[in-house]
Amino acid sequence: MSGRKLLLLRPQLVDDKDPTKFRPGMNTIVAVDSVGAGIGEMVLFCQRSSARLAPGLKEAPVDAVVIGIVDTVDVLGKVIYNAKQ
Repeated sequence: MSGRKLLLLRPQLVDDKDPTKFRPGMNTIVAVDSVGAGIGEMVLFCQRSSARLAPGLKEAPVDAVVIGIVDTVDVLGKVIYNAKQ
């Protein structure tokens, strides 16, 4: 794990009552950053055995890894998140 950046993540869930908005998840996750994400960026992550499939992490003791940076989120034809705004 030497030299690996760890990020604290707070999952964002699409609100069941109003799918044009997010609601914060209740848990906080510590994840290895495999893509060079920055503070405040929305990211895609995976957990458990899938996390070890990320490049260079097969033998690492990880439970969560960031695998992508999100550009936009579209729900029911409406953009509810855009990284460029």
